Amino acid sequence: MKISKGSRLTMKDMQLLPTTRYRGHIKKPRWIILLISMFIVLFVCAYVYPSHNSSACYVFSSKGCKGFSSWLPPSVREYSDEELASHVVIKDILRTPPLQLKNPKIAFMFLTPGLLPFEKLWDKFFQGHEGRFSVYIHASKEKTLHFSRYFINREIRSEKVDWGTISMVNAEKRLLANALKDRDNQHFVLLSESCVPLHDFDYVFRYLMHTNVSFVDSFEDPGVHGSGRYSEHMLPEVEKKDFRKGAQWFTLKRQHAIVVMADSLYYTKFKEYCRPGMNGRNCYSDEHYLPTFFSMLDPTGIANWSVTNVDWSEGKWHPKSYSALDISDDLLQNLTSIDVSVHVTSEERKQTQRVPCMWNGIQRPCYLFARKFLPDALDNLLTIFSNYTLQY
Repeated sequence: MKISKGSRLTMKDMQLLPTTRYRGHIKKPRWIILLISMFIVLFVCAYVYPSHNSSACYVFSSKGCKGFSSWLPPSVREYSDEELASHVVIKDILRTPPLQLKNPKIAFMFLTPGLLPFEKLWDKFFQGHEGRFSVYIHASKEKTLHFSRYFINREIRSEKVDWGTISMVNAEKRLLANALKDRDNQHFVLLSESCVPLHDFDYVFRYLMHTNVSFVDSFEDPGVHGSGRYSEHMLPEVEKKDFRKGAQWFTLKRQHAIVVMADSLYYTKFKEYCRPGMNGRNCYSDEHYLPTFFSMLDPTGIANWSVTNVDWSEGKWHPKSYSALDISDDLLQNLTSIDVSVHVTSEERKQTQRVPCMWNGIQRPCYLFARKFLPDALDNLLTIFSNYTLQY
């Protein structure tokens, strides 16, 4: 329709004019849809094919893979045949209810180079409780004579043990294997030659037998002496996030002792890839194998602290030692009144982790035993033994 200059458009003329097509409002949604589609594709690819290169993750988040992976649902890794078989066996053992025995016993397992300087003290501890305990001795360097009837002929076949190596774990397993042969043994206590009891036998027996957990020390240490010792060769079975640290001195209920004997998969990982001097790092299996193993496979079945007190407050490679001059009522009262477990990480800025010692839901004293006592402390300990074990 032609409109002459100066003429007016009527309403009718306006209706006859061709309408202008606006495409902007159509293009904009298409671009949004396209961007969303691209993001979904990248999201799916990141989940199905996760990148091990952390730099790639910064496309999505300034926090890297950790920030991006937190948006994703947890992936389920496919187990190898060996790993699947291991989990089936372990879970079946853990589901097996404990035996209901008339006379259950505690197995006291001594891991020592040779001499047991506190044999007289332990003899006094055991007196009058025959039939409620068993004794096993792993003497790795020299066989010695024993005067106590509870220790005579209780030595098992021993092998050489080198500090910090897998041979320490081997010795622990050798003790467990021998103790497990007695079906009445329902709880298993690992002790050293420098350990002493902090309570009388009845108190220790009730503490261990009337709870359903094992006292395995286990905590996460992100420092150089914790996860800094981890090796990626442990993958896929052991991831760095699962790597734990803890004291060597444990007590295990029978189910857990059997699980340790049944395990070869995780033991082998630590045997091969947790060694002193490996890749410029010192990894000690006795500090990491069981804490990691139980934290992964039965985290609610362990207390996460040891019932054996060790004082590392001096910050040295070895714990504080107690000589005859240190032995007093105050020292023993302090040790038996501690009811909070303390862990200190090995980061440059050390972090202190304090956790109440919960026994069947009640906060109780943490420790039944203590180390590291020097041989000259024996006479003083014998003198005050009946007082401190009954009073505290």
